[in-house]
Amino acid sequence: MLAVVQRVSSANVKIGARVTGSIGTGLLVLLGVEVGDTEGEAEYLARKIIDLRIFNDEDGKMNLTLEDVDGSLLVVSQFTLLGDCRKGRRPSFVRAAPPETGRLLYEYFVHFTRNCRMRVDTGIFGEMMEVALVNDGPVTLILDSRRTTGERIPIFPNR
Repeated sequence: MLAVVQRVSSANVKIGARVTGSIGTGLLVLLGVEVGDTEGEAEYLARKIIDLRIFNDEDGKMNLTLEDVDGSLLVVSQFTLLGDCRKGRRPSFVRAAPPETGRLLYEYFVHFTRNCRMRVDTGIFGEMMEVALVNDGPVTLILDSRRTTGERIPIFPNR
């Protein structure tokens, strides 16, 4: 499971003219579900994101968590994070989980974060969405649930 996490002062997601999710201070999470991902990886990634100390304290140091700043999450599904662009000019999405699996794990991730007492808004899985954000910092991180040991693992292993 891959996540692009952006610290924002505001963000929203729209489908057509309808806003489906909107937050102030918090984190925008673009979430990609990979073939073979599990609920355990969703929980690991959710806890990691919630506990990141990437908000500034009174001294301007990144020391505070989402909870410390009373922030929110905006979680948007994005299978294109798994796109492999090494060959040709068209991305391959063979690493992305099938839609039914992706939807279940995306919804599990959202449910899990809500059970951690986080305010969570979302896009709608599988829909064409417009995401707007004001990136604060900017602070943008990429998290991979399969890279938990600190060892270097290639993003696209040889096939």
